[in-house]
Amino acid sequence: MYNLEDKIVVVTGGARGIGFSITQKFAKQGAISIILDLDQDAIDKAVKEIDDAGYRALGYNTDVTNNKAIKKLFNKIYDEFGKIDILVNNAGITKDGLLMKMKEEDWDKVITVNLKGTYNCTQAISRYLLKQREGVIINIASIIGIMGNAGQANYAASKGGIIALTKSTAKEFAARNIRVNSIAPGFIKTKMTDKLSDEIIDSYSKAIPLSRMGLPEDVANLCIFLASDQSSYITGQTINIDGGLIM
Repeated sequence: MYNLEDKIVVVTGGARGIGFSITQKFAKQGAISIILDLDQDAIDKAVKEIDDAGYRALGYNTDVTNNKAIKKLFNKIYDEFGKIDILVNNAGITKDGLLMKMKEEDWDKVITVNLKGTYNCTQAISRYLLKQREGVIINIASIIGIMGNAGQANYAASKGGIIALTKSTAKEFAARNIRVNSIAPGFIKTKMTDKLSDEIIDSYSKAIPLSRMGLPEDVANLCIFLASDQSSYITGQTINIDGGLIM
């Protein structure tokens, strides 16, 4: 159904959690998945798991906040494969706290990793996609960037910025047949949410019309659709995966 055979896909933060699910899903669709992450052990584990399953992946230990290093790495990937087809900007962090008490460095770090990291990678890949006159960029935002959340002003600002960046770059790149969309996950079951108490999970679930958390695979499945020709007339959009939490 999805023709992604031999596509070169770069996934930032692709070694763990939702990022790994995305990386793995692309590999299973026949793409060559390239992981960019800071955790070398997680990279090695992710690549081995995909390779052992008979699919193709490789990884690079890099920091998405380093503009020069990212440009150099994308150039290396392009030189090796002769193309780059898809970028998934997934790398992100949280440093929660009420704004009144939030440390300046916590604000700066979240904005730098989440928003500037997305800018760095988008800028780095753009020269190749514009040259190819085709390509797909998928930005992982969050419903927090749409609805806001107490104690997450920095995270909400970074994800709201990603949504705005998605719209602007979609307009800039559309003439060259490059599509840019974002995904806004809601409450997704990961190792992080596994640490929450049953009471907290139950309270969140009651606010969700579908009455359950989503899975990383839900996000990965949408990435596959948005990267494929099945979504060739979709660009500049933000699609929520939240079980109906915000409508």
